[in-house]
Amino acid sequence: MASTTTAESTDDFVIYGPDCTVYNDSPGKAHVLIVGAGIAGLTLALLLDKAGVPFDIFEKSADSRTVGSALYLGPDLFSIFHQLGIADEIIEQSKPCHSIDVYGEDRQRQFKIDFNLLREMGGYEGRLIPRTVIYNILLSKVPPQNLHKPMRMLSMTQGENGVHIRFANGSDFEGDILVGADGAYSAVRQNLYEKLKKEKTLPASDAKDLPFSCVCLAGHSGALDPEKFTELKDPQCHFYNTIGTDKPYSWAYFTTQNNVVCWNVFLYLDKESSKLHNNFRTTDWGEGAVGSMCDEVRDYPIPGGDGTLTLADLIDGTPKSQMTKVMLEEKVFDTWYHCRTVLIGDAVHKIHPAGGQGALLGFHDAIALANWINVLPSKRVKHTEYIFKQYKKERYPFAKAAYNHGRNMSNVSDKDLKATITRYISKNMPHWLWVLFLKKISAQRPQASFLPYVEDSGTVKAAYQHSYVKTLKMIKDQAAAREAAGAAAQDALDASA
Repeated sequence: MASTTTAESTDDFVIYGPDCTVYNDSPGKAHVLIVGAGIAGLTLALLLDKAGVPFDIFEKSADSRTVGSALYLGPDLFSIFHQLGIADEIIEQSKPCHSIDVYGEDRQRQFKIDFNLLREMGGYEGRLIPRTVIYNILLSKVPPQNLHKPMRMLSMTQGENGVHIRFANGSDFEGDILVGADGAYSAVRQNLYEKLKKEKTLPASDAKDLPFSCVCLAGHSGALDPEKFTELKDPQCHFYNTIGTDKPYSWAYFTTQNNVVCWNVFLYLDKESSKLHNNFRTTDWGEGAVGSMCDEVRDYPIPGGDGTLTLADLIDGTPKSQMTKVMLEEKVFDTWYHCRTVLIGDAVHKIHPAGGQGALLGFHDAIALANWINVLPSKRVKHTEYIFKQYKKERYPFAKAAYNHGRNMSNVSDKDLKATITRYISKNMPHWLWVLFLKKISAQRPQASFLPYVEDSGTVKAAYQHSYVKTLKMIKDQAAAREAAGAAAQDALDASA
């Protein structure tokens, strides 16, 4: 239940602590409050809308996010895109992406990372799409009356009879479940952890600052000249990654639809440079102090075109509002939920983008959590914590694996001995081992249990999905119980006639 009650009239809200004598036993499905309208939050909102679960979603920014680089959407996501009815739109606005070409500063290709086999293994080909495009597709499907912005969360209180959140503009909202989908510097997580710290129940690891090892400059160009960037003419995405020879940088660009190029530059930090860059730490993928870093890297060579292109050609073709400088934190938290509050996406696991799995994890988190929220048996805390426990049980191992994969992939472009070894392994990996790795990736194709199942042509069998199997059985059992009750009522009516 939502309210526009001002901050001064807080007496209208009665949120009890975890008192076992006070329960919220009101009928109907739980009302979900989602803080953060990023990719994970919007995906969860769309799924809850399809499930008929009441929700409100809050975004601190007044305008839609239009910054960041690009996302790789693998075969693991297209089943859920079809369930949500957005697959065709995504395909139309993206390009197939089947490999990464790794170059040196001399613009000579050193090796190729080929994942074309994912197309037949997973039943769909992977595609590259600008981050802002996929964001706007998701945003356009959220009912406008459920989206509230700008809404910057200040505080939260939770207990047996509900959760209450307060925003900087003085408004308050109440609900049954609070989802923190508000990024690496999540206000929901910070509020929750502060309370747990006072109760001395927060793990020491979760109290530590987010560690970071590199700075990223990301951009999303305007429409560029395909005669200059000739790769834009190809219907396939060209993904070029360049490793600096004698500098702590790597840089990459990706061709997308509508003559747009997405690009990023990574600056790898040591202990001393980390201290210097800590002042530039930002809270999101918003506009930052990009000018000095652009000046530093603009003459770096990039492959493609007529062989004379540099990053300056991309920087000069990118609006300033579409460039961002951010610190790249890396951490998987141990505390994912408490009472009525649960975390998803970057709010609970921040993965190095070199692994290409940060946004993917957010999508998968949203699917698993939506499956469990849909079958929540009651609004009592014992039941919210049960479904949150099941959600974490499914998602935590994948988050840890993605964290390790991101670390390993970042080593491909780093400058130390470990990176040299990683590149050697990437160049010389036996084909059979690479195939096994791709099979493992392609098998993860999650779906929503409350929407019609989507068949695919993948040659690799879809892996067991805990939330799908368990909640689908619960849905079927509930339907059978309703049918039996209806039949019994009809029999009683017939007998009395």
